[in-house]
Amino acid sequence: VVDLGTGCGIIPFLMLRKGGPKSIVGVDISEEAIDLATLTKEKNGFNNFTPVLSDLNELRGKVEFGCHNLVTCNPPYKATDAGIKNPDSVLSVARHEVACTLEDIVSVSARLLQTGGRLCMCQRPERLSELMSLMTELKVEPKRLRLVCQRRGEEPWLVLVEGKRCAKTGLRIEPDLYVEDKHGNFSEEMIEIYGAYKEGYL
Repeated sequence: VVDLGTGCGIIPFLMLRKGGPKSIVGVDISEEAIDLATLTKEKNGFNNFTPVLSDLNELRGKVEFGCHNLVTCNPPYKATDAGIKNPDSVLSVARHEVACTLEDIVSVSARLLQTGGRLCMCQRPERLSELMSLMTELKVEPKRLRLVCQRRGEEPWLVLVEGKRCAKTGLRIEPDLYVEDKHGNFSEEMIEIYGAYKEGYL
């Protein structure tokens, strides 16, 4: 697995804590983020996690291409010209397409994946059409789509998209994912996803 824009490594560590893939590479352009990910790796014994400090457009020679089963990415949601940029450079890179674009992410992911490998991304609903068009264009066919709502009756604030490298067309739309129940607590599915109550994290 390769996690692009890994930050402090939360997605890889969640997968590894639940007994996930054999190995994960976490890529980030922020030295501060990679330092935090490295510290978490060392303190928790995640020896099958490899942090890589790099611009994702300069990964050649740092991460092997064309062989990965899965690429995950929680990308910057805002285009360069959308909204007010945070003056903090680290936060600005995380929230706006300052260091990379949506096209860059899908293009690099396509090159990292083996045939049949999957790309899993989240994005804001207003950019769904753009994301799916790019995936189709770059031969990562959208196969699954799920909307994320804070609670029932509210509009989605996030979309989850899974694409498969060089796959045939055919999109499955899954039931909405609700973050909270009607009482404002985490929904049962969210608790199941994180395995939180069982392991004492909430």
